[in-house]
This record gives sequence, C-alpha cells and structure tokens, in this order.
Amino acid sequence: MGNRICNVQVGTQKKQYAQGTTFLELAREYQSQYRDEIVLAVFNNKLRELGRTIETDGVLSFLTTADTKGRKAYRRSMVMLLEKALYNLYGTGTRLRVMHTLGQGQYCELDGALSVSKKLLEEVSAEMHRLVEADIPIGKNTIHTDLAITRLQEYGMEDKAKLFRFRRSSHVNLYNMEGFQDYFYGYMVPSTGYLKYFELQQYEDGFVMVFPYEDTKKAAQFQTSQKLYHTLMEAAAWAKQMQISTIGELNEKIVNGKVQDIILLQEAEMEKRIGKIAEQIATGRDKKFILIAGPSSSGKTTFSHRLSIQLQAHGLTPHPIGMDNFYVDREKTPLDENGQYDFECLEAIDMELFDSTMEKLLAGERTELPHFNFINGKREFKGEFLQLGPEDVLVIEGIHGLNNRLLTTLPKETKFKIYISALTQINIDEHNPIPTTDGRLIRRIVRDAFMRGTSAEHTIEMWQSVRRGEERNIFPFQEQADVMFNSALIYELAVLKMYAEPLLFAIRPDSPQHMQAKRLLKFLDYFLQVPSEEVGKNSILREFIGGSCFHV
Repeated sequence: MGNRICNVQVGTQKKQYAQGTTFLELAREYQSQYRDEIVLAVFNNKLRELGRTIETDGVLSFLTTADTKGRKAYRRSMVMLLEKALYNLYGTGTRLRVMHTLGQGQYCELDGALSVSKKLLEEVSAEMHRLVEADIPIGKNTIHTDLAITRLQEYGMEDKAKLFRFRRSSHVNLYNMEGFQDYFYGYMVPSTGYLKYFELQQYEDGFVMVFPYEDTKKAAQFQTSQKLYHTLMEAAAWAKQMQISTIGELNEKIVNGKVQDIILLQEAEMEKRIGKIAEQIATGRDKKFILIAGPSSSGKTTFSHRLSIQLQAHGLTPHPIGMDNFYVDREKTPLDENGQYDFECLEAIDMELFDSTMEKLLAGERTELPHFNFINGKREFKGEFLQLGPEDVLVIEGIHGLNNRLLTTLPKETKFKIYISALTQINIDEHNPIPTTDGRLIRRIVRDAFMRGTSAEHTIEMWQSVRRGEERNIFPFQEQADVMFNSALIYELAVLKMYAEPLLFAIRPDSPQHMQAKRLLKFLDYFLQVPSEEVGKNSILREFIGGSCFHV
C-alpha cells in the first residue's frame, strides 16, 4: 500500500504530495519563484529544516537567505563549515571560539598552537570552498545527552559539556558534516553547497568571517566600529576573569551558591565604570551637554540617573532633559513607508527649537523648557524655566543624541556623547554567541508587559520595526560617541527567565509570533533561574522587572 497523500497549500496553489516528501524536494520545485536561495520551510506556522518531511495536510511557505531567520541559518551553518575546515586541516588541537557579531561578520579567535595569519586564513578558506563544492549533507541525529557530552569532549568542546550538564532533556540533536559533529542553537541549511558566499579577514587578535547581507550572492563589505569592538572585548575579558564566559559556567556558579557574589561584583564593576565616565566629564569643566543615546531596552533611563548621582559626587549639578519633549506636534510628524507616524526619525524632533533652547541655556539665559503631551500629541509650556550656572550640566536622553545634525552651532568641547547598549558578555557555548538583540528583546517583553500592559505577542510583532529604526537612527552614529557603555549584566537572563517564560507561553500556536516565542523559550531553558530579590534597587535590571529606587 502506498504512502498517504497530503494536501499542501503553497501561496494560492493547492497541491498533493506523498507523505514523506521532503521540504527540500518542494523547495527545488518552487526555487525559480524566488530571487534568493530557499533555506528553510514554514509548515503550519512551524519552522522546519528542509530535510524534514511532510506528514500531514498543511500550509507551506519558504524562507530564503534574504529573510532574517534564513540569514541566521546560513550564518550558523557557516560556523560549522569553518569548524570542519579547521578540523580537517589541523585536527582537534585548535579550538575555535566564535565571539561577537561585528558589522556583517562574526569575530572569531583561535585557542591553541596556531596563530591567525593571512596564510592560515587562505588555507582555511580554500578548504571551506572545497567542502562547498563537495556539497556535503548537513545531517541531524538525536542521541542521548550523556553520549553527546562524550562526543563533544572528544573534539575539545568543554563548554558544551558544561551546558548539557544542566539540560533537562535526556536527548540532544547533534549536527553531522561528513562525520564531524557539533551542537547548534537553531536550524541549519541542508548541505555545504548552500554556503558559497563568505570571506575570512584578519582583524585585531583574530579574524572575521564576513557574510552576505542585502546582496545574498556575495560577502558584504566589512565595516565595524573600533569602539564597539573594544567595548565587547572588555566585557568578554571581565567575564573570563569572573570565569563566567558561557551559560554552563554561569549555571555552575548558581548551583554552587555564588549568585549574590556575582550580582554584587557585577554591580560594583558597573558603578566603577559609571564613576569613571562622571570623572571624565567633571575633569573637563567645559562639558555642558551630556548626550545619551542607544537602542531600545538598553537601560538609558536608569543609567542617566546613576550617572547624575556620580556627577553630583564630583561637584556638578545635573539636570535631566528628555529629547522626546521636543517632538513636533503629532500632525506634523513624518510618515513612514507604511503611512504610519515615524516617531523615530530625526524630523519628528523640532530641531530648530531644540537647538535654540540649548544655545540660550549655554549663553546663561533663563529659558523655558517644553513638555510633550503624549495624550493629545501637542507640545506644551508649563512654566518650567532653567538657567545654567558654572556647575550645571544637562543630561539629555534620546535616540538622536549622537546625530551631528543636532546642536551644530554649539562648540564641540561643550558636548559629551555616550552610546549605551546591552552587549551580552557570555556565550551559550564556544560556537553559539548570544545575539545582543535577544537580550534586549527579552528585557523589553518583560518591561512592556508589567509596566505598559503590552502583551509579549505585540512586543515581538513590533520588534522588527524597532530594529529598523535603530539601524537608521542609532547604529550609524555609534562610533561618534566619546564613550561606549555596556549595560548588560552577566546574570540578568537568569533573573528575567521567571518573568519572560509565562509571557512567551501565552502566545498561541496559531499566532505569527509563535515561532519567535518558541525560540526564545528554548533559549531561556538553558539558564538556571535566579530570584529577583537578590537584585539591588538601583540596578539597571530594575528598569525592566520593577522595584527600582529611581522613577523609571
């Protein structure tokens, strides 16, 4: 008796396929309708690798290397290709550490006898291209967790062994490339033949594997921020000093009763960095405008409060000013490509009023400050005046704080620019870094639910729009900052877990946001939970979980 026939809807087409047909077969059938290469399938609102098979009736769509999830699968698979090339050439003696995302590339370092050189990268690149030409299948096997630990230790992957020690499931999926095995957080492409486009470039103490971006058929031009790189490396060095470079190491500290020590040390280290910034500002007494900018959920508000306290300790009198109060009236707000108000573009700010207000304050004039009424969408003046004396400084928070189109007439020496972001210090393991956007998204899900009454589903739905605004209005200017401040806390995801999980479980399977929720739940499952009672009242984390001593 033959296989059962499954009814499958692809777009407006309804077709029948034999049960057991792979999504890869269907992808080949529909590839001509897509400009970019299909790498994943979505079947009945569930993400599927192309090697999986159709077993029931359903609705099917495809994701390509131009889609966010498809792009991540490509980049994840590239890491395994790089590992396999290193293994083929140099055996298990060289340990690859995949560290940070820089521009459209992944920064990596090698531990062991080998040092990064142009010659070595040429050899590795040639071997990677050979593997691509061979079009080797990337398979997946489910094995017992204890056996997986043994296999990975044979390759020297001790970080993964530590991670799996805290795994609740008795089985784990390992990917296989011509006998070489590894574990990855997320889905992969079907074979090495998909991984044609990349470059390896020597950079600082390691190298960058550069991926395609908008043009998916060639490696992007590598551009990065030196300040960002050094901020990331400082955070990684501190995590290494604390012996918490991975989730497995954090979990070990938790089970050994070291949580309170970790929290106190992290908060002390952060306060030290804030104090150093305040000292830098106070030393140059001509600084009058402290401009703080950064992407969503970076902890800008708490940071500005803590910086203000440190500035006062140095004899200055800080005055907080929100750039949002300088919005144009709502009907004058520019519209985005979808016809919606674009509150994140620079033109949503009354730049003329903002600049003239700051010019008057710098000149020592008594000046009235505006307030924006978010209910009626109008700017109001409520009789709040300010006049700057010799010790007064303005602490200005807003996403456009680093944009040179603002405050163009003010002397450069009067401005001090701070870029703040939550740049996660720890990795899942040696080959799976934690995307900084995931940390910020989980922060925002928790904050929006408990402080703004917004569901996790809505927060996730809006996230891509938020990210597009950051790409346009914040990231291009980060290198112009005088200082970069990393607001990520090494322990925070272990605390956020208890708040985020119920919110993510509330997203129903038929929701378009369910795939993202499921992915985040899987990610949070790696962490052991830490009670929030241990977190100090002035911590940046309190901005998201509540209980802050500041008005945030």
